[in-house]
Amino acid sequence: MDEDLKKQIRKTGTTTIGIVCKDGIVLAADKRGTFGNNDGVSYIASKNEEKIQAVNDRIIVTTAGVASDLQKIIKLTRAELKLKELRSKQMPTIKEAANLFSSIVYQNIRQFSPIPGITHFLLSGYDLEGYSLYDIFPDGYVQKVEDYSATGSGMLQCNPILDAEYKENMSLQEGMALSMKCLAASMKRDPASGEGVDIYTVTKEGIKHEVEQVVTTEYPDPKMLKKK
Repeated sequence: MDEDLKKQIRKTGTTTIGIVCKDGIVLAADKRGTFGNNDGVSYIASKNEEKIQAVNDRIIVTTAGVASDLQKIIKLTRAELKLKELRSKQMPTIKEAANLFSSIVYQNIRQFSPIPGITHFLLSGYDLEGYSLYDIFPDGYVQKVEDYSATGSGMLQCNPILDAEYKENMSLQEGMALSMKCLAASMKRDPASGEGVDIYTVTKEGIKHEVEQVVTTEYPDPKMLKKK
């Protein structure tokens, strides 16, 4: 690929986190979007990136990878899920949505293109069986998450913290505090992560945007964890 073209690929860079708690799921992400490639960040393209996207009123996903492919896959999945609902007269389950995402990701990355369509999603939602969290890898592999997962360039900073501090039956508040700590660590070391944080919770009561914090200092202060 042409080096100038590689430098203009819009990526979310990113730190995204999913944590399974006793009463729901926590999804968190930073807000920096970048131009660049696998060799590093060349330019900060956005300081207010929405890296957690709604698929429908019961499902949300975190996004990491090439921004154009992320948008395309989310739009395709939204449409396919709506068609499935209209045809079957039933709401698709979270497992069905995760499998649909994985199929589209699988097809997307295997299409010939000068720009590799690398995408990574964490998907969470609720249905009649409760709430759940799925990891949809860049090659299309899908796995149900029973504890936690981190994606993007900031995962190197997050995983040691999650390994050390995650515990079963965490409350949602504890999960949000842990995700904030992970984001703070990634913003200190990962040049593709920064600017702010978004934290969502998924419970049987629905999806809620708990925290939207713009960072004016080097990294977010976990003590400033406040509901939106």
